[in-house]
Amino acid sequence: MTSRIEELVDQMTLAEQVSLLSGEDFWSLPAIARLGIGKLRVTDGPNGARGGGSLIGGVKSAAFPVGIALGASWNVRLLHEVGVALAEEVKSKGAHVSLAPTVNLHRTVSNGRNFECYSEDPFLTASLAVAYIEGLQSQRVSATIKHFVGNESEIERTTISSEVDERALRELYLMPFEWAVKKAGTWAIMSSYNKLNGTYTSENPWLLDDVLRREWHYDGVVMSDWFGSHSTAPTVNAGLDLEMPGPTRDRGDKLVAAVEAGEVSRDTVRTRALNILRLMERTGALDDHSAFEERADDRAEHRALIRRAGAEGAVLLKNEGSLLPLTGNGKVAVIGPNAKVAQIMGGGSAQLNPHYRISPWDGLVAALGEDRLSFAEGTRNNRFEPALEGGLEVEYFNNPDFSGTPVFTERLGGGEVMWFAPPGGVVDLTNFSARLRGTFTPTATGMHNIGVYAAGYARVLVEGVLVADASAGAWEPGRTYFEEGCDEVVGQVDLEAGREYEVVVEFVRKPPRILGFSALHVGIGRPLGDAEIAEAVAVAREAGTALVFVGRNGEWDTEGSDLASIILPGRQDELVRAVAAVNPRTVVVLQTGGPVEMPWIGEVAAVVEAWYPGQEAGNSIADVLTGAAEPGGRLPQTFPVKWADNPTNSQDREVYPGMDGKVRYEEGVFIGYRHYDSHGVAPLFPFGFGLGYTSFEISDISIDDSAFESDGRVAVSVTVANTGQRPGSEVVQVYVSDREASVPRPDKELKGFEKVFLGPGERMRITLELDARAFAFYRVEAKHWIVEPGTFVIRASRHAGDAGLVAEVSRQTRLMLPV
Repeated sequence: MTSRIEELVDQMTLAEQVSLLSGEDFWSLPAIARLGIGKLRVTDGPNGARGGGSLIGGVKSAAFPVGIALGASWNVRLLHEVGVALAEEVKSKGAHVSLAPTVNLHRTVSNGRNFECYSEDPFLTASLAVAYIEGLQSQRVSATIKHFVGNESEIERTTISSEVDERALRELYLMPFEWAVKKAGTWAIMSSYNKLNGTYTSENPWLLDDVLRREWHYDGVVMSDWFGSHSTAPTVNAGLDLEMPGPTRDRGDKLVAAVEAGEVSRDTVRTRALNILRLMERTGALDDHSAFEERADDRAEHRALIRRAGAEGAVLLKNEGSLLPLTGNGKVAVIGPNAKVAQIMGGGSAQLNPHYRISPWDGLVAALGEDRLSFAEGTRNNRFEPALEGGLEVEYFNNPDFSGTPVFTERLGGGEVMWFAPPGGVVDLTNFSARLRGTFTPTATGMHNIGVYAAGYARVLVEGVLVADASAGAWEPGRTYFEEGCDEVVGQVDLEAGREYEVVVEFVRKPPRILGFSALHVGIGRPLGDAEIAEAVAVAREAGTALVFVGRNGEWDTEGSDLASIILPGRQDELVRAVAAVNPRTVVVLQTGGPVEMPWIGEVAAVVEAWYPGQEAGNSIADVLTGAAEPGGRLPQTFPVKWADNPTNSQDREVYPGMDGKVRYEEGVFIGYRHYDSHGVAPLFPFGFGLGYTSFEISDISIDDSAFESDGRVAVSVTVANTGQRPGSEVVQVYVSDREASVPRPDKELKGFEKVFLGPGERMRITLELDARAFAFYRVEAKHWIVEPGTFVIRASRHAGDAGLVAEVSRQTRLMLPV
């Protein structure tokens, strides 16, 4: 029987079929009114639904914990719950498709986008992604798992070729996508910007056709990342259904001409259009003719979920003398650059305009009362100067030299703007200039930094004097605005407290490299120095406990820019040591998107890694510090002692960060904890590590391997007991080792886990099922998975560095598994 979407596609003209294969605008596909076909809308993203607005401002949205924070929860049930909630958020923005989750692996510790991804481990990543996707799609909102594949760094990300051998691809980088297709049935996939072994992923037939559609039997949509497709016939023939964003660049009339020239068959176009219609049918977009509306739904149940999820992802790394949770009524010093600033998310396409932001200070005031707290900032951790506040009047000109009468004027709320749509509908974003005027009144006398960076040419004048110049003659490509912008140019000017100064910014559009937008950031800040650290020391000395809130923020952990190091920015290490020297009850609360070096680890009493836990950040953190919630997290990424210990450290720049257009995954399957094991390098904190406020015992391992010889399955059972005085959680992690393999294999690989919640004195018997793939490796020459004869070691542990409970299973025959 012919389906409805088959009937529809066959009623379409070629031009109508082609129209569905590219966006109409930045966030939607065109409707086909003649056939009653509605408009499909998409929205970013991984930690909330931003809607159709710019990355800055727009309709307010709920900000959920970022990917690495959810990864640290190790809780598939929580990820399903988050997926369901995010589906409601997507619907509130009038959209049908969420551009999430992000499942690229933490190949290196300095990827600027690690915060958005779950883990260094493919099994953990795949397990969480399946739950997230199933939650989303249970509400008829499509997931879009991304970025397919090999996007593990942000350096030259739109053009670089990730050189990855097939075994590493199959065992590591493809696994989350494979599970998303085979287990969760994802309805959409986004190709990555990069090339894979020399061919752009958006036009890679091996990836999109051979593996995805023929081997995995995928029947959903493959869309490009934004501006990430580069051709007409090659992308369509390889398997890219949808070019985004619109209006079209390489489809439309070009694709119709390619069909007429015989470069693309009509059947291929029909198949691509049918895939789009299938996605529209699955999400309800096919018959959605409702008026487009974006709502700022601030739901109480989502507030509660975000708060709970933030605490469950927090990782207690050190707790000397059981200092935490805080008890008693003593004075608490609240110190650091992240204490009164709510660091709730990373930067880039995942960011949104949150309903609100709860800082750690706000959370602690609510939990402890302000009278118990004292504060000192101590130092700053900003990468860029703080955006100019107070509003800016903007004049737009449809020419590059500010000549004539402005075609449009408007007022901006602050010193950052991204131009995706023409202001007033009349500004020509392909050929414009803008003059922004505002004022700044300093609160202190002294030297101030004036900073500007732009995807375009810009310069800043204070009282008519040029202070910071990133104009055409001075502009150089840098690591801002997704590699479309320059690095920040900073000038200095001496300002007097209380005096109002005129600030003028002149901006001229420049041709984009890859991504078609313009953007500008202008900021003013006053540097902090020795006096502020001395003030923090004085405050810490007078308190019973010192809480030091340090880390990074979304300027550092961001799409489009890898980190230069994993040292805490600025003078934060110095601040921690200075405070710890005068207060033995010093607690460091980290907020980062990945590992940091901790040269002070032996000098402080406790350390909590809180990540970027969403809009309830301060409440989640306060819950953990006061014991209202258990720190439920376990590390989803190994924390090395120093950057040089990480898997991508090499004197060969082609290995990392890349050279001459290539980044070579020389380490193969040995990323993350596999690398530290194989090289005998002791990490600062191992993968899977995390403490709690109670104690657990794992005992009585037993193995059911009755099916191992026939189909490769093994069941692993252990008893988990809460031996402490508080309710809490433990994550049982099962690792498999094959020490007799015919190819180099990791010392151990995570192949099962379960998070167990128990009250004081409670016990539970749990069983984890391992399938044949848990024991297999991919044999490239034979193009299949294989379980070789021999003895396998199974270890039930608390983390990758824990010896745990050990059992063995043996296999006598070779087992071949299909792809």
